[in-house]
Amino acid sequence: MSDSPPQLDTPAMRQYRQFKQQYPDYLLLFRMGDFYEMFYEDAKTAARVLGLTLTSRSKGPTAVPLAGIPYHALDSYLAKLVAANIRVAICEQVEDPKLAKGLVERDVTRLVTPGTLTDPALLDQREGNFLAAVFGPWGGRGGEQPLAGLAWAELSSGTFRIMDVPMAGVADELTRIRPAEVLLAEGGPLDTPALAAELRQVLGIAPTTRPPWVFEARTATEALHRQFGVTTLAGFGLDGYTAAISAAGAVIDYLRETQKTALDHLRTLQPVDRSDYMILDGVTLRSLEIKRTLRTNQRSGSLLACIDATRTGMGARLLEQWVTFPLKRFSPIVARQDAIAELVADRPRAEAIADLLDQCAQIDRITAAIALGRVRPRELVHLGRTLELLPRLRAAAGDGAAAELLVRQCGPLEGLDEPAELIARAIDPDCPNVLRDGGVIAGGYHEELDRLRRIGTDGESWLAAYQAGQIQRTGIPSLRVGFNKVFGYYLEITNAHADKVPADYVRKQTLKNAERYITDDLKRYESEVLTAGERARTLEATLFEEVRRALCPYVPALQRCAEAVATLDVLSSLALVAVGRRWVRPTITQDNVLDIRNGRHPVLAEQLAEQFVPNDVALGAEKDRVMIITGPNMAGKSTYIRQNALLVLLSQTGSFIPADEATVGLT
Repeated sequence: MSDSPPQLDTPAMRQYRQFKQQYPDYLLLFRMGDFYEMFYEDAKTAARVLGLTLTSRSKGPTAVPLAGIPYHALDSYLAKLVAANIRVAICEQVEDPKLAKGLVERDVTRLVTPGTLTDPALLDQREGNFLAAVFGPWGGRGGEQPLAGLAWAELSSGTFRIMDVPMAGVADELTRIRPAEVLLAEGGPLDTPALAAELRQVLGIAPTTRPPWVFEARTATEALHRQFGVTTLAGFGLDGYTAAISAAGAVIDYLRETQKTALDHLRTLQPVDRSDYMILDGVTLRSLEIKRTLRTNQRSGSLLACIDATRTGMGARLLEQWVTFPLKRFSPIVARQDAIAELVADRPRAEAIADLLDQCAQIDRITAAIALGRVRPRELVHLGRTLELLPRLRAAAGDGAAAELLVRQCGPLEGLDEPAELIARAIDPDCPNVLRDGGVIAGGYHEELDRLRRIGTDGESWLAAYQAGQIQRTGIPSLRVGFNKVFGYYLEITNAHADKVPADYVRKQTLKNAERYITDDLKRYESEVLTAGERARTLEATLFEEVRRALCPYVPALQRCAEAVATLDVLSSLALVAVGRRWVRPTITQDNVLDIRNGRHPVLAEQLAEQFVPNDVALGAEKDRVMIITGPNMAGKSTYIRQNALLVLLSQTGSFIPADEATVGLT
């Protein structure tokens, strides 16, 4: 806000200023009825970024700049704010305005930042959205280079990893992970202009500084203990990851502060040993155009886009992980190759798997939404249908190398019949995506909800039956049931039949030629019918929350299922790419050799087709260890160098490669 803004001294504005003082670095969306209002500088910012009309609250010297958005359109406006790197505080009405005595109670229920997104409308379903934290340096052991600790988590899926990295390699690893937001200790060794400039140039983000105490070892460890419900981290295999644990604790602290809810889907912390993976520095990632092209900085045209035939978002995100973290150990590479080769040899099975995957939902992100209390009705429907597909996916995976890899890495694709049955029984398959619209809970699931719905839909038939019953009871053929907004429901009887009016009829209104009456039954019906819709929606919200809570114990199993489905997606995708493009399985050896016959650049060969000329490379351990490449400008020297680098990288992800034959020594 400006230094001396006009102070409109109303209870609501005093409440607004209180929250704005708590969150000065956030654009505050202040719920007022059916709108989120913004005031002062926030209103000017929102008007500029969102294209809103800037108006004012009050007039004259106390006029306050004002802009607003409809509450039901929040997602679309949030997407624009986040894209503009604006952090948002959402202040909701936490009390029913109808029941409020005086000022409606409000509270900030959520802080939205680039690294903490969970809403599908704000996320690219085929790319990760990570929050990272870096802490360092940490004193080296016995003369070793000091290590920084790196932690990164994806709130929208539950992924949570840590790594020790040399101080000089921090920017490279951040480039490889490509987080949406990076946390640094304010004033710490990494809070430098150089790293900030690197983040802006490569990732287009500015670091978020946090108080140094959240990175303190004891504070961070206690935060992780509380998160995982343990008294020691020994079972996580984190020995020696002291600096990384500090970074992980800072991630948890930030997520708790911004989300203001339990983070039950962040259930484990996976250490990543850099020695298990090929080192890819930032320059290599950019010059080989692995994730983005140099010219446009877009995914289209990159290696990843070229080989990505996955059918699900979670498969696409796992493929990116495989490509950016190529393996260095022989056995895991061969295990992936065996699984892909099995599907290459059985193309109909690979295609059947792909067809089933086309019908799969984003299991990991829906599971996260369940744990965070933000899942939407249709997401549950899609999850339920996906779980019903698991037996067919499991059968398609077979019992060979692909199934063995799945079971070893993720666990079996089974054991989720109960949540599938609960969703099928409780959620209407044709439900809207917004709970407030009603019609979410399936008919037959809850007796009272069915009764309330019948009141709304069967009202005319009930009234007709009641009228017929009263005619029979009183012997008055002209008796009729009516309704108006002033008096509600009534029984109208002409004066000619006044002597037949039962004693339990209570006079409500006198007309010129008739009297209108009310009965206890009609009053009860009126009370029910006028409130049935609202009561049904309230009950639906309660039942939906009960279903969500009933699904929470299955979160770990659902996460394992998501990992297995994503792995199967990557395997079948790479198999179908290999079959369609006639790629071959490279022989992986621990000898120092690179021998590729009729190799092709994986991206350019697809773009140029028959215009691309295949070529060889033959480098060995004993001789031919150096090649001198000459030729005029634009002759293809750099293409040749990049091609062979990409073929080695692809080989060590476990993928087949574009060549006639190849032997690749581990790099």
